[in-house]
Amino acid sequence: MTIAVVDYGSGNLRSAAKALARAARDSGDSRPVAVTADPDAVRRADHVVLPGVGAFGDCRRGLGAVPGMIEALEEAVHHGGRPFLGICVGMQLMADRGIEYGVHPGLGWIAGEVRVIEPSDPSLKIPHMGWNELGPVAPHPVLRRLDRGEHVYFVHSYAIRPDRPSDLLATTDYGGPIAAIVGHDNLIGTQFHPEKSQAAGLRLLADFLAWRP
Repeated sequence: MTIAVVDYGSGNLRSAAKALARAARDSGDSRPVAVTADPDAVRRADHVVLPGVGAFGDCRRGLGAVPGMIEALEEAVHHGGRPFLGICVGMQLMADRGIEYGVHPGLGWIAGEVRVIEPSDPSLKIPHMGWNELGPVAPHPVLRRLDRGEHVYFVHSYAIRPDRPSDLLATTDYGGPIAAIVGHDNLIGTQFHPEKSQAAGLRLLADFLAWRP
């Protein structure tokens, strides 16, 4: 029984793994956290986490370059119902496509696309970087200890725009609403970085690890 952090050459893998290990330890969960590029390890894992830093297309190509990894994710997560957390670009990859220096296919798990954020206030800089408040948070087992107004850490220039309103679980405001958390069924994704969001992030990670959808 393991928690798999998918290694496909994207950044922040170790920091995500360390935060997951701490969240597990603090909640009495003894399962190991494995950073892995082994598709079979992903198939066997109890929980699967896909981090991501950088451009959508680069991350999608990196994921596709790991032999058998997309097939393993489809088998374990999309069809097998394994609890899945996407972080930052890992969350964006759940979409149908990303519009960033071209059009790039995503995993197609969340209907919608990823586009550049366009703040209504021209003084707001892109990338959106730093601590920002969560807006309304929909009821969800992984979000049960997150509240409206909770501060979490963002670093991004693009954001997912889900087609289905029910897939949008929380927003943040940056010159207009931006998707902060999306999900349905066994899938959840955060545009912010839980591993950099201190106590709020650790609570979310612990509740993700306790989640049995």
